[in-house]
Amino acid sequence: MPALATYALRLGDDALVLSHRLGEWISVAPAIEEDIALGNIGLDLIGQARALLTYAGEVEGAGRTEDDLAYLRGERDYLNVQLVEVPNGDFGATIARQLVFSTYQLELYERLQGSVDPTLAGVAGKAVKEVAYHREHAALWVLRLGDGTEESHRRMQAGLDTMWPYVAELFEGDEVDRSLSTERIAVDPARLRDPWWSSVSSVLAEATLDEPAPRWRARGGRRGIHTESLGFLLAEMQHLHRSHPGASW
Repeated sequence: MPALATYALRLGDDALVLSHRLGEWISVAPAIEEDIALGNIGLDLIGQARALLTYAGEVEGAGRTEDDLAYLRGERDYLNVQLVEVPNGDFGATIARQLVFSTYQLELYERLQGSVDPTLAGVAGKAVKEVAYHREHAALWVLRLGDGTEESHRRMQAGLDTMWPYVAELFEGDEVDRSLSTERIAVDPARLRDPWWSSVSSVLAEATLDEPAPRWRARGGRRGIHTESLGFLLAEMQHLHRSHPGASW
């Protein structure tokens, strides 16, 4: 697969898998407003995924559509970071993941708007406005929970502890990233770490939360190596399409 198709697929898979995770909160979030908010964030991510997977298929040139890429690939063919596939846990864990990931996406898309590739620049230009809201939503909840009651503080800190081993993978680059960033097509993820941390650390400090110190770190998602959770997620997400191939509404 061409490097550009791989890059678009990686970003699309991130958005697709996380959108499914957020959709799992609908009807069971702590408040009806959060059912709506998390559902809308999931829909924004679906929009990003559709654009990116469609583009990956076009660049690949093998005739695969966005639906083919979303529903007809096996687990090892997905190139998302492991962070987005981690089960939701309680609300504090989900919010911790949202702060981590939406801040990363915001830094990424702000820079990707300057890509010489007009499709990637266009996707980023639309997505950056959505992701700015996603990040604000997460930050407000981190502040509310972290600086709230003793119990909400404990659970928000536990959520951060759960998600933190998956953070480093967001900023690991490889030859695909390096070659495309040299051509000003993509963004080298390593360059996002410092501005990401500046943004996240200010929220944690205001929320009276500590940066976790994980004893291990996730790796391999960009190469198709995933947690066991992704297989269960894909079985649910792909069931209808695989059960009724070629069906249309």
